[in-house]
Order: sequence, then structure tokens, then C-alpha cells
Amino acid sequence: MAPETVEVDLYNPDNFVASVPHDIFDWLRANDPVHFHEEPDGPGFWVLTRFDDVMHASREWSDFSSAHGTSIEDAQGGAELMMLNMDPPQHTKLRKLVSSGFTPRMIARTEPHIREIAAEIVDAVAKRGECDFVTEVAAELPLQVIAEFIGIPLEDRHKIFTWSNTMIGLDDPEYANSSIEKATEAAAEMFGYADTLATERRKTPRQDLVTKLIQAEVDDDQLTDMEFDAFFLLLAVAGNETTRNLISGGMLALMENPDERRKLIEDQSKIPTAIEEMLRMVTPVMHFRRTATKDVEIRGHQIKEGDKVVVWYISANRDADMFPNPHTFEGARNPNEHIAFGGGGPHFCLGANLARLEIRVMFEEILKRLPDMELTDTPARLRSNFINGLKHMPVRFTPER
Repeated sequence: MAPETVEVDLYNPDNFVASVPHDIFDWLRANDPVHFHEEPDGPGFWVLTRFDDVMHASREWSDFSSAHGTSIEDAQGGAELMMLNMDPPQHTKLRKLVSSGFTPRMIARTEPHIREIAAEIVDAVAKRGECDFVTEVAAELPLQVIAEFIGIPLEDRHKIFTWSNTMIGLDDPEYANSSIEKATEAAAEMFGYADTLATERRKTPRQDLVTKLIQAEVDDDQLTDMEFDAFFLLLAVAGNETTRNLISGGMLALMENPDERRKLIEDQSKIPTAIEEMLRMVTPVMHFRRTATKDVEIRGHQIKEGDKVVVWYISANRDADMFPNPHTFEGARNPNEHIAFGGGGPHFCLGANLARLEIRVMFEEILKRLPDMELTDTPARLRSNFINGLKHMPVRFTPER
């Protein structure tokens, strides 16, 4: 039951540090599903919390545009060159540049190698009996995999980890010290790194995405340096942040639901279905913002052209009209039409197939080799209203002999 009243503040990231404020989302879905939210030093924004409304705004891109930015604040500093902040047909043309590398067939070919990487990651902690699950396990697999996909030397992967944390963790004191200047510096350093890689690939092409991007043409034109840099940043950050936080949050859910974990240990064929429940429960990207391109009406509310509309996937994935017992982890939940990868439409996550493969392989390794993992301290959450992330999660388990 949603409380009778609740203070709605989804803008302040402090309200997401202890946990996702599901009480606020529960109340909004029940009482004010199309809510106008005040914004400090801004015009305010509409909050969509119900599954059907989030799906509608995600798919009707001509009414709800991404071109003014996908964060609550307006895009700036070159962000408008990022594919995430574009609408069709420009978005469609750029997406085609890399989409062939993320097809189910192409991803399936990588499974043996991804399994080798996952096994090596578990090898590195298995004999110790304890580790920081986020930094030593969950972060390592997507970092290594996306580094290989893009063409980043493996020894440089932690540069991407640091830059990514600083940009995504803009509001978190551990990563960026609440400084937009540090986040901007991290983006500039990543751009410089991308330019260096591009220069090397022009001299010595390889079978990687950097080579593909610098050789690609869109409408008979090659990507500009800024377009390439923006593409590189999106692939590098999105390719590791979301999967890392899903693996971390998914493992936490299993430790908090030992009966569900036992079912997976006894029958690993159930893991793919349980992963969909992890995706629903965790929803690593909690929201994206759109901008109304014309006057529209949703549930009797008049949204004006130019208004900001924020679609909350994290709320839609707990909508009881779509998911019975929405706050309960049910590993065998079926159907499970969650929208952790977006609500459909042109911006559906390009890397969904790769993410599912990485997550499945990692949990197969962990549940087989470290089945009794448990927390030794409270996980440290990211201070963010955008990414549902864990920074640290100390765990222990029976050491392998």
C-alpha cells in the first residue's frame, strides 16, 4: 500500500543514497502518475511513472524528442553530438554504423572468450575468500569486454573505469567531489584518448569499432572528430557502467533472497529467466529525459511544447498493473516484459544482447564456484538519481582450494 502522502523530490540525489525511493514512486503511480516536478534554477519537468505512459513516451519519439538532451538539465558541451541525444533520421544513420557488431549472431560468437574472461576474474578472488564484489568482479567483465570490442588496449581499461565513474558519478563525492569541472575534465581526457586511438588506427587499421568508426561514412561524409569522440565516449561509458551495476545489484538481490539463489545453484538453466528479474528489479538506468515537440495530453494533463518529460523506467518496472508483487524478487517470473533496456523505440539499448550474455556467463561462474557468498558490510550506493549503482560491496565466501 502506498502511503497517504509523501514528499516528492526526485531531483536531489541525496534521496537515492540509502536506497531507491520506491515509496515516492509507489505514491506517484497511485495518486499522481503524471506529476509536475519543480526544479532548482530550472523550468521544472514532468514525471512519468506508470508503465504504459513510459512506454508511450519512449516510442513516440516525434512527440517526445531526445535532441534537447536526455538528462534533466539541457545538453551542453558537445553532448548534442552524442547518438543518445539525437532523433531519427540522424540517430538511425549513426546507430547503423555499429549495430552490425551487436547482432545476436555476432554476440553469440564471443561467448567462449567472454567465459574465459569471467573465469579469470573469479580465479583472481576465489582463493582469498573475500573481495569487493563491485570493483573486483562486477566491474571487470564489462570493462574487459567493451575494451576489446572498441579496441582499447586491455592495460588501459581502468582509465575508462575512472573517467566513466567521474562522469556518471558527477553528484557523488567519491568519484567527482560534486564538481562539474572534474566531470568535464574526465570527458576531455577521454576525448583526447579517443583521438590518439583514432590516429593509430588510421595508420594501422584493425578489426575493432574504432577502425570501423573512422572508416565509416554517413550520407557520404565521414564522422567529424567531435562526432567520433562522442561516439567513443558513449560506447565506453554505456558499455561498462550499466552491466557492472546490474551484476552488482543482481548479486545483492540473490544474497537477500537465498531461496531464489539456491534454485539457480541447483539448476543453472533457470539463470536466464532470473536475469530478466534482476534487470527489472535493478533497472541500472533509472530515467531518461525527453522534450515535448508539441502540445500533448497525458491522463488529462496538458504538456506544452518545449516541456521536459522524464520517463522513470525504475518506476515503470515496479508497476503492479504490469508486474504482480512488484517489489518481490521472483526469479521464475514469466512473463516479465520489463523495460530496463528502454521502452522500445529508436533508443532501445544497442548492447542488450551483449549485456545479457555477460551477465549470464558471470552468474554461471559465480554460482558454480562461489555459491555461499554473503555480505560483510552494507553496500555503498552511488549518489545519483540517474544510475542505480553500487560503488562497493564487501563480501566473503568459502575460499577455493
